[in-house]
Amino acid sequence: MLRVTASLLLLAMTTPAAVKIEKTNYQGWPNSYRITNGDVELIVTSDIGPRIMRYGFVGGQNFFKEFRETLGKSGEPAWVARGGHRVWAAPEDAVRTYAPDNGPVHIEIKGDVLTATEPAEPLTGLEKQIVVKLSPQGTGVEVLHRIRNAGAKPLDLAPWALTMMAQGGVGIHGFPPRGKHPEVLAPTNPLVMSAYTNLSDHRWRFTRKYLMLHQDPKNADPQKLGSYNKNTWAAYALNSQLFIKRYDAADSPKDYPDLGCSFETFTNADFLELETVGQLKHLRPGASVEHVEYWTLHKNVHLRDFTDAELDTVVLPLVSSR
Repeated sequence: MLRVTASLLLLAMTTPAAVKIEKTNYQGWPNSYRITNGDVELIVTSDIGPRIMRYGFVGGQNFFKEFRETLGKSGEPAWVARGGHRVWAAPEDAVRTYAPDNGPVHIEIKGDVLTATEPAEPLTGLEKQIVVKLSPQGTGVEVLHRIRNAGAKPLDLAPWALTMMAQGGVGIHGFPPRGKHPEVLAPTNPLVMSAYTNLSDHRWRFTRKYLMLHQDPKNADPQKLGSYNKNTWAAYALNSQLFIKRYDAADSPKDYPDLGCSFETFTNADFLELETVGQLKHLRPGASVEHVEYWTLHKNVHLRDFTDAELDTVVLPLVSSR
């Protein structure tokens, strides 16, 4: 009997946990879907979007910003910030970028994969889609973003994945590998300013290897910078936990929007945004472009000084692991 019990225990320890997808009411949206493996959970609502509104440890904090006054609502005539994670088309445009995503989306579930598809936007002719695949155990998530030109004319655009982070944390972005003069003379990456960027703002911090941006709920001034890294990644430190997103960019910043950016970060008093950007593509009618991010969460991550040495020791190994 002891042998049987031990065998069953060993089987339970080695069998991967199953991914469960269930319909639920989330923050007043009755047609939402909870994706969980027992370690972490995500929420995708079909009442608006496509948006991922929650990602966190089961029962833990939501890493994503939520605008409380907009939760559970839909059908607004203009674009609503709302929060969560979304997909846009770059470069930013006052009309195309801010097309409303306040209506129902179609949800398809195949095994452990959930696909949320927005009907083609009347304003832009774009059909936006987010595909979520959670690992059977641990915290890893593959998030595929797809934009299809459902209109009648060719379009030039880049897929743009934007994650609104909750207040009070610190965004971290790694530069490409550094070198020394005169061994490395060629530029390695752009650092792109917006018209409103102020590098003297106390929320910015730069080291030799990293760019950091603090989210300050008391500072309403917008700030933004962009950069390029073939191994694009960004992290967000919040209450001794860490969110990481990664994207495998092309070999060169050529053909990337915003003067060669594969990564951009933005903040104001309400949130901090971590954004990855794909290459500009010429989409004929019916053609699609895809952009994939990989997410992980980590507990007990204590950052104090945000120096190269500390980030190399604490954060970089977590970025490298999948």
